[in-house]
Amino acid sequence: MNEPRIVDHGDGPKIEGTRITVYTVYEDLRAGCSRDWIAVNLGLSSRQVQAAIDYIGEHQAQVAGDYERILERIRKGNPPEIEAKLRANREKLKAWLAERAVGSR
Repeated sequence: MNEPRIVDHGDGPKIEGTRITVYTVYEDLRAGCSRDWIAVNLGLSSRQVQAAIDYIGEHQAQVAGDYERILERIRKGNPPEIEAKLRANREKLKAWLAERAVGSR
């Protein structure tokens, strides 16, 4: 069996074969979660989680800096133009659902 690897195809370091980033594992580690708890919670093997932990240890400054930038972007929220698009899409969805509800009666 191949050892789990961390890969980065330009969208951040992830556990190979998954969409789970090392930042997800980093966040759980910061919260005091154990490797095995993280594995069960994320549906990974302990070896996959250990690969992420090893990567975090080897790239600690980079991972911590990237993680803080991610949190800052989340705190800022979406720009107004994105929020407007989201509102418009929600309204379209509501109208579509209402139309389907009337049509199914």
